[in-house]
Amino acid sequence: MKLLEDRIRKDGKIKEGNVLKVDSFLNHQMDVKLFHEIGLEFKRRFEGQEINKILTIEASGIGIACVVAEVFDVPVVFAKKTQTKNIAGEVYRTQVESFTHGRVYDIIVSREFLGKEDKVLLIDDFLANGKALEGLSTLVQDSGAELVGAGVVIEKGFQVGGQIIRDKGIHLESLAIVESMDDKTGTIVFREQ
Repeated sequence: MKLLEDRIRKDGKIKEGNVLKVDSFLNHQMDVKLFHEIGLEFKRRFEGQEINKILTIEASGIGIACVVAEVFDVPVVFAKKTQTKNIAGEVYRTQVESFTHGRVYDIIVSREFLGKEDKVLLIDDFLANGKALEGLSTLVQDSGAELVGAGVVIEKGFQVGGQIIRDKGIHLESLAIVESMDDKTGTIVFREQ
């Protein structure tokens, strides 16, 4: 998605440790017009697929998932990283290791919002090691729902996550795949798609 790649080149910042900082438009301050274009692109890429629910993980995937859900005209559910008093009753639960935060989280979704009748599209902002998408796909599997695919805004193609998800047979659509980046020169190379 050229629009996204151009925005990453313009406003993205490469930090030491293979961190691509895009918080000025994607996952802290959010460019909702860009999100709408992202939603339209995911709709195009999953054309003809029956999808009745979007699933993401808190927190930075929520904004994107909400706009994508609006484009698809379906509800969005997000996996929570902590159980609160608001979630009463039975839940689906699994563990996810966060690349960004360097820790393991329990993630949960209420059984009330995910079940056998659902055809689910996973949405997330980044794909690095694939742990968030693996965790979300486990929740979908545990619920008996059908996993239609996964949409990621930015994939770090030089890390293993994309290959792991594709090897599991999950239909993965990444809008921008970063092949390499150099924090010294500020250079970002995208994979041809």
